[in-house]
Amino acid sequence: MRQRGKLEYGGHAAPQRTCVGCRVRTAKSELLRLVQVEDQVVPDLRGRLSGRGASLHPSVSCLELAERRRAFPRAFRVQGPLDVSRVRAHLEGEPRNVM
Repeated sequence: MRQRGKLEYGGHAAPQRTCVGCRVRTAKSELLRLVQVEDQVVPDLRGRLSGRGASLHPSVSCLELAERRRAFPRAFRVQGPLDVSRVRAHLEGEPRNVM
């Protein structure tokens, strides 16, 4: 039987999310939540920013795959490209003001 939104994780049920890059379902705690602020995609480190969220594995390879697939406009339901420079800076470890 297919699981519905939960994954056995460490003996406890944990919410599942799908990475917009590689499309692999995994525990929510292992993914980085992203939100759209104006025309930018920003990391939501505390999980408290309002708006529609998208999940991504915290790796540059998944970010590049999501960009190649044009997944962010679809995930946020917007037209046109979005700027992902703040997410890239966060994943590459550059000190920068992220939310």
